[in-house]
Amino acid sequence: MSLENEQLNNPLHGLKLDTLLNELVDHYGWEILAEYTNINCFKNKPSLISSLKFLRKTEWAREKMERFYLYNYKNLPKADDIQYEIPPRKRIIPAYQKPKEPVVLILGQAPPPKVRSNDSFSGNSRGPSKSNSRSSGRDSYQSKNKSRSKPTSSQSNQNDDSANPPFDPYGSSPK
Repeated sequence: MSLENEQLNNPLHGLKLDTLLNELVDHYGWEILAEYTNINCFKNKPSLISSLKFLRKTEWAREKMERFYLYNYKNLPKADDIQYEIPPRKRIIPAYQKPKEPVVLILGQAPPPKVRSNDSFSGNSRGPSKSNSRSSGRDSYQSKNKSRSKPTSSQSNQNDDSANPPFDPYGSSPK
């Protein structure tokens, strides 16, 4: 079976980005798109021209829109883990899966955005984050000086929590 025959069941096959966006805006509107996709080009003064320009330049946003189109507007079953790693336009949709009526989405009921862990940013296109050596040195300097200082009366009453201060996620970020 050739790749072209496998793609014939994919609703994105041969569909232009402007047609996709027009269908979504006509059916859902800008507010629903902004809330459910969490893409800024739909939040601030949205227009077809500016949104298309952004989606053509930004691969992650375009793929997010294509996933939204497949799994909300065309209401196809969610892709398995292997297919999810493939960009939506290249996914193989089984022949028995046919598009259904669009999912009814209600303004104000979008699920909260997923919180990314620090590990997910290490593989991004901008490269791994680099720590600021100056701030790292400052943190180690402060921790050395804390251990040398004599505890005050209020510090001596505390448990061993003073030895392990709370984690500061912004401690090594540039000031």
